[in-house]
Amino acid sequence: MFACFRMLSYGVALLLFFILGFILVKGIGVINWEFLTEAPTDGMTKGGIWPAIVGTFYLMIGSALFSFPIGVMSGIYMNEYAPQGKLVAFIRMMTNNLAGIPSIVFGLFGMAFFVNYLSFGDSILAGSFTLGLLALPIVIRTTEEAFKDIPDSYREGSLALGATKAQTIWKVLLPMAMPRIITGLILSLGRVSGETAPILFTCAAYFLPKLPESVFDQCMALPYHLYVVATSGTDIEAQLPIAYGTAFVLIMLVLIMNLTANAVRKFFENKLKSK
Repeated sequence: MFACFRMLSYGVALLLFFILGFILVKGIGVINWEFLTEAPTDGMTKGGIWPAIVGTFYLMIGSALFSFPIGVMSGIYMNEYAPQGKLVAFIRMMTNNLAGIPSIVFGLFGMAFFVNYLSFGDSILAGSFTLGLLALPIVIRTTEEAFKDIPDSYREGSLALGATKAQTIWKVLLPMAMPRIITGLILSLGRVSGETAPILFTCAAYFLPKLPESVFDQCMALPYHLYVVATSGTDIEAQLPIAYGTAFVLIMLVLIMNLTANAVRKFFENKLKSK
């Protein structure tokens, strides 16, 4: 059985390398410095993807600024303050259900609420809030589980020394939970960076060869740009290498986010051990 499990694990790894290799071989011809730093030209059959890269980072930063404080505070409240009972169980169930909602539903909600009702229009602000809602359940559950795994002896010891509950959370529990919280945040950003449906209805521009100047401007984004290049345009055959190159950059972006999550987690773990 262990040999079977080992073969299945190797099979998953080989599948990942096969996908990466296939995309790299198809798109390696367009990946260069100009491709990463220039705007698309000639009906997106030439040029680069710089506006899409910048737009993706804007959306990731905006969604983090929205989801991180709300998610962390919600997770702390559910584990440290709320009385454990039917209400918390109901909130936890709703959070899990929110995490399972298809992303296109978030896109429709973002269009109805942020774009139309709040009059943000198709903008980075509307897209960031929508992606933040998508990342919020992950941050909440990660924070709650991180605090739940801390032994009660740390809470009791801090309170016994005269610290208040807020001081105990801020000075004792939060630093211990921070590695897992940061890891959850970065992994959630890795997920939202590849979502197409939410930004399709809220902020993504078909072709915008300039950088946005404010949060109320539209922007290009890598997942939507990949969809556009691969499915529409004046010359699909000429655009396919650009589509594969864009897909490879997007995969590398997600990979960097995951590696960053591991590095940040180890940094905070080593910092806690040193104390």
